[in-house]
Amino acid sequence: MAANALRRVELIDGPTPLQRVPQLSNRIGVDIWLKRDDLTGTGLGGNKIRALEFLIGDALARDADCLITGGGPQSNWAMLAALVARRYGLDPYLVYYGLPRRPSGNHALAELAGADIRFTGNFERASVDSALEVLTAQLRAEGRRPYNLPRGGATALGAVGYAKANSELADQFRERDLTPQFVWLATGSCGTQAGLLAGARCLAATYGVVGVTVSRPAAECAHRVAVLTDEVTQLGFPASHGKDLDDVVIIDGYIGPGYGRASEAGEQATRIVAQTTGVFLDPVFGAKAMAALIDAARRGSIDGPVVFLVTGGAPTLFDTSEGQI
Repeated sequence: MAANALRRVELIDGPTPLQRVPQLSNRIGVDIWLKRDDLTGTGLGGNKIRALEFLIGDALARDADCLITGGGPQSNWAMLAALVARRYGLDPYLVYYGLPRRPSGNHALAELAGADIRFTGNFERASVDSALEVLTAQLRAEGRRPYNLPRGGATALGAVGYAKANSELADQFRERDLTPQFVWLATGSCGTQAGLLAGARCLAATYGVVGVTVSRPAAECAHRVAVLTDEVTQLGFPASHGKDLDDVVIIDGYIGPGYGRASEAGEQATRIVAQTTGVFLDPVFGAKAMAALIDAARRGSIDGPVVFLVTGGAPTLFDTSEGQI
């Protein structure tokens, strides 16, 4: 299948900024650039918008009339999926794990978007998966045409958004005469890293793609990234060099007290970035990935330039529930 044949809706108006941040670079001793995908321009931005361009396109191609997905109450993915669904005339249904709570952060924004929100009553994240299947069957029985998406939108089709983003990055690197050693990011559901890796292989890019796991054991992440990367390759991104699984790089040790919970190292990284760049990182994804980058720089274990992907999630800074994301 040719990647250009995939249906896509336009949610991003032009390339997102690539910014050098000299004060942060001087502070940690490595040349750092920020790829500002918190500025993707729909809602309050975030990396999931690139996935939604293709996922919503596919939903419309399949004549869906509603979209079903879920996660935690502070899921940036779920909120943005609901918002974009509304934009294209699809009724959004969100399933959150846990118990109903007072809306704040992304939960409040999802309600503002008019999403039908339900809770599983179970604090296991995986409880969302079976609930999505039950809701899909229920809506079909009612005559609806639901489009069901997994937590995080981590499908090969969703990952195409970041496979294509490599061309955008390549143009920006040429314009700035920049040869990065790494593109560095937080890895949760693994779709963003898989897309970046598939696109980098397709373009025979020289930079490594480094994911910092924020939700799963490193071995599980590496497997998910490898599988998704190969699936994206089959959607029209043939590798220009050997598909060596050794290039799936996952850094562990920064999850902190658990998925969806802020860590002390992440909070320190957030302060450093805010004070040196004026950019806010979310506490449970970007902050933990930046903590890993800062540690690696201070140990002298990486060389620059490093491009750090700012994946958004700022609404979680305003979560007052003190619960899991």
